[in-house]
Amino acid sequence: MGVELQHPMKPELKPDEAARGRFVSGIRSFILNDLAGDLRTAYDKRAAPAFARETGRPPETSNEAHKALRGDAAFNIYSAMRVQAQKMVWNAAGSVVARDIARMEAEAAKVEGASGSLTLNPDLDIPRNIDGIEVHLMPGSYTRGGDSLEAGAVYDQGLAVFSMGLMGANLDDIGLSMAAYVSGKFPDFRPEHILDTGCTIGHNTLPWKQTYPEAHVEAIDAAAGGLRYASARAKMQGQEIHFKQMSAEALDYEDASFDLVFSSMFLHELSRKARTAAFKEAYRVLKPGGLLLHMELPPNGQMNAFDGFYLDWDSWYNNEPFYKGFRDEDPKELCEKGGFDPDDYFQFVVPSIGVYGADAVTDAIADEAANAVDSETTGRLAEGIMWFGFGAWKR
Repeated sequence: MGVELQHPMKPELKPDEAARGRFVSGIRSFILNDLAGDLRTAYDKRAAPAFARETGRPPETSNEAHKALRGDAAFNIYSAMRVQAQKMVWNAAGSVVARDIARMEAEAAKVEGASGSLTLNPDLDIPRNIDGIEVHLMPGSYTRGGDSLEAGAVYDQGLAVFSMGLMGANLDDIGLSMAAYVSGKFPDFRPEHILDTGCTIGHNTLPWKQTYPEAHVEAIDAAAGGLRYASARAKMQGQEIHFKQMSAEALDYEDASFDLVFSSMFLHELSRKARTAAFKEAYRVLKPGGLLLHMELPPNGQMNAFDGFYLDWDSWYNNEPFYKGFRDEDPKELCEKGGFDPDDYFQFVVPSIGVYGADAVTDAIADEAANAVDSETTGRLAEGIMWFGFGAWKR
């Protein structure tokens, strides 16, 4: 179970720190596989039948599945352990970074002149979802440490522990899988200007540069510290990425500037108002013939009640206040409200390239039936993971 990052910007772990990370990852794996299985059994055998006896029908929505399970012993054990494991993730990452931050700052300074750029905006009005909420129970959220590298380093190391190796050695599996799907599905599409919105530390930005090496790639986020870390991280990997501090709902770019606008696991952290604005802004900055692409959690409308609740759990217990609101929306309608023609909408499910290999991505491209959401694997960070993507072309 790999939890140690491979890129040169990573925190340097002592043996006991590496062991602690593996221990926490092991606990999370047990929770998200074994205890999650127990939770499903409890739902099928106790919670759903009890709900049906009371209402005359089984649970039909995520909310009803949640209501049916609350108070069940399996639900209580699963939720309590998952919350504590989440706190353990950030405690483990935070202690490593606190010890190693001075060395990391010195290493970052050495690559400041390398290819790529970093543009910060000290006058940017930081959205409340960035610095007013400790998203996924992360102490200090995305603005921890101000403009220092701390927030980015904690996020990087924390996500390595959190993801249990399922997001790749450098947490880039989503980007690699999405880029492989797009390049294989649309071989004539050769984007020259690419924008990653809500990039955090750029972990899923780099695969687009690797897939389209001639492209000019920009990446934005509202948190300065994460961008500083992202820039150093990219430069140390020899990737020319241009990072800028701005909000996705107010892009400081001219109309028709990009061929591809991308995001990964970003939309569910925006309020409904900000999310609507972000879609409109993406449409505005896309060139005719350009592509909007989002990797996200699959919508509740395409899942059964239990599995919808399972993904919505984070909204209730992991400090993700906009999570469920996003998942209750229809991604096709979101694109349409942003300005895209509904006939130009598409969605797909792509196997994790790190878990299943490149041939599985090729097979998914060839098999349209593979685009259906599988409630038990799509979007769930557990064994058998698949990634959900959706987007639209701009005419």
